[in-house]
Amino acid sequence: MVFKLNNQLLSKIATGKGHGEDSPYFDGWKAYDNDPYHPTKNPDGVIQMGLAENQLCFDLIQEWLKNNPKASICTTEGAEEFRDIAIFQDYHGLEEFRIAIAKFMAKGRGDRVTFDRDLRWRTGVQLFPVDCESSNYFKITREALEYAYEMAQLDNIRVKGLHNQSIKSFSQPEFVSISEIIEEEVECNLDLIHIVYSLSKDMGFPGFRVGIVYSYNDAVVSCARKMSSFGLVSSQTQHLIASMLSDDEFVDNFIMQSKKRLASRYSSFTKGLAQVGIKCLKTSNAGLFVWMDLRRLLKEQTLQGSLHYGE
Repeated sequence: MVFKLNNQLLSKIATGKGHGEDSPYFDGWKAYDNDPYHPTKNPDGVIQMGLAENQLCFDLIQEWLKNNPKASICTTEGAEEFRDIAIFQDYHGLEEFRIAIAKFMAKGRGDRVTFDRDLRWRTGVQLFPVDCESSNYFKITREALEYAYEMAQLDNIRVKGLHNQSIKSFSQPEFVSISEIIEEEVECNLDLIHIVYSLSKDMGFPGFRVGIVYSYNDAVVSCARKMSSFGLVSSQTQHLIASMLSDDEFVDNFIMQSKKRLASRYSSFTKGLAQVGIKCLKTSNAGLFVWMDLRRLLKEQTLQGSLHYGE
């Protein structure tokens, strides 16, 4: 007997398009999968430039792993802890892991860029854009924010929060972090502030699927702990990451080298683009991201022209 899947049996989230698989971003992924670039075997192939992945410091991590075999329960040196780690089932996470992550998050870092599907798919919220101009290198200004807010009010849209989706990160004294607000604002309702974080960008570990929810709200923490049973970070991964991030000397060197190597790669990449006539935003400072001006390659310099480029 053969059963045919009926979409009516699935939820709106499961059948909706909020994940963005029909977007130009995923179209680029599909084009790359079908015809990936290789310097010698396929020099005319597609180059994947939409993936924010940092592999510049893997040598440092690999060296640390060689020098610290006890960090993994899959080595002879670390096998003695196999039993305790293998049967660990506390959905709150290993205590040593949570402490190490908290220390790492306290290190100085810049802003992050997220994708709209991260915010929209499950929640159903709509993003309201803030238009920035090339005349000031797409800097996010107070005037631009106020104008966008006024337009949202005219459309009867209640703005809940702001997020920096540009490729610039704020510097002092412009930027005030949420953590500073929590510490300084007496009337701040801590129950309404929740921080979501992952190691995908800072450490270059997207495959480890390490995510963290930080909240003062006991109800939110309790709910997150219960729901984590469907996507819990393995105890083996927690044990490894906890050992690595507890090594202050390694972490400090990693962050320093990561900054240097990102700056060097950014410089060489933008210079290479300039040699073929492609300009970049000069004030970009958000690490992994580069804003290129590809308008001269478009048949039609419109939004639709950019969405359908290459068709």
